[in-house]
Amino acid sequence: FPYTTLFRSMVVICIQYSNTIMKEREFMYILFSIFIIILLFFFVINHSRKKCIIRKICCMTLEEKCNLLNAIIEPMGFSYLADQDIFTSTRDAWQRKMGYQSLYNRGAVHFNMVFDYLPVYFDYNDKTWMIQLWKGQYGINTGGEIGVYYADHIVSQQQLDTTLFQAVDDSDMLKMSMELMRDGKCVFRLTCVHWWLTGFSMGLFSWPKQLSLNASITFPDCAMMNAFIEGLLKQSYCRCDLTICGLTLTFDMKPLCRHKNCLQKLAAWFSQWKNRMFCWLFLFATRPFCLSLDRLLYLYYFLPFAFRKTMYVRGYKRKYIRRCGCRRQ
Repeated sequence: FPYTTLFRSMVVICIQYSNTIMKEREFMYILFSIFIIILLFFFVINHSRKKCIIRKICCMTLEEKCNLLNAIIEPMGFSYLADQDIFTSTRDAWQRKMGYQSLYNRGAVHFNMVFDYLPVYFDYNDKTWMIQLWKGQYGINTGGEIGVYYADHIVSQQQLDTTLFQAVDDSDMLKMSMELMRDGKCVFRLTCVHWWLTGFSMGLFSWPKQLSLNASITFPDCAMMNAFIEGLLKQSYCRCDLTICGLTLTFDMKPLCRHKNCLQKLAAWFSQWKNRMFCWLFLFATRPFCLSLDRLLYLYYFLPFAFRKTMYVRGYKRKYIRRCGCRRQ
């Protein structure tokens, strides 16, 4: 009798436990089904929204798209050039107020910017000038730059690395031309009177050594051109590397050696790994389109946070100044 009662009790316990498990499984199945339904709902809504945005962009004219994109990115200091599908800096860009210092070059790799640079210092008209050239990878952009800066006094050789140079005034801007080549193929050509001539091709990944930059600068007089040539000669140039036509000087950029130790090389490699990955993500997410214009407008409507991240071009200087405690002198 005791064994029979114990057996029945065990059977009852097992049945109750089985019922509990079945109820839990039914509950989990219900939750899983609800989750799948929600996912399908959002997928349908998202797909429908995506198709509407694609149709909206395709129905816009090129002029409408250019005007819209330029209005969006103007506060960032850039404009879009439809004829070459690149972005360039505006004359009144906010970066003009920040000036430039050699510290920015050393800190750029921490902001996914891996480039070669060539600073040329020279004294002219009671000021120390700095004309600097860059070429390399800026996040998901392959680009090049020529910047013209000066100090309000003559700067000694020992203070060049610590001096904050100001962007030149409108009256001191120079006519500059720039041609960026990647593996022998032209990425863009630009000519403009500017203080910071730039060009960025979005979605193109490059190592700095793949790029070559040919620059032409027209000076106001021979004294300034000769002073700049002397500065170039101090940067391992020789006169046979230069082409002079009147007051216009043309030369190919010979970058300084940027990464001297293993830690710097590792940081540059890691930044480039991220840049390559983000380039692929950008192209994959915007694969319905081919032009940067359409790709960015698609991100602007469909993924606004991704659009803001994508337009993070040379915007690191303000944060880097605050971090390092640098201020305008």
